[in-house]
Amino acid sequence: MIPFLMAVLPAVSVAQSQSGAASGVPSVAIPKTTEVLVIETARQGVTADQIMAVIPSEIRATVKLYLEGKIRQWYSRGDGKGVVFLVEAKTEDEARAIMETLPLAKEHLMDHQYIPVGPLMPLRALMGPGAQQ
Repeated sequence: MIPFLMAVLPAVSVAQSQSGAASGVPSVAIPKTTEVLVIETARQGVTADQIMAVIPSEIRATVKLYLEGKIRQWYSRGDGKGVVFLVEAKTEDEARAIMETLPLAKEHLMDHQYIPVGPLMPLRALMGPGAQQ
């Protein structure tokens, strides 16, 4: 059963996200935002030297946000083109305000993509008929 769910849930989740706004899916099917995924990449024309000059203060500021509970996790991108943060925020604007405190953002060296995320709503189907509310 678990392998089946692992195979089916990503497809259901994609279908849900693509049809939600257009088909009038009830708001129950749209997850409450619990975090915001932030993908950070260097802006066009920014050199590695420019970034490395700011990195010591960027690391200190990022650790501070982590210790304050504002950044839950952060990773280097596997392609070496930036970093990915999971930010404790209920809205994209809240996450943006947090990220704008970091030195690389203050120096306008990075582009940011914000993706609100929340619980995988198709899992409600596993809870039974009464759990659909």
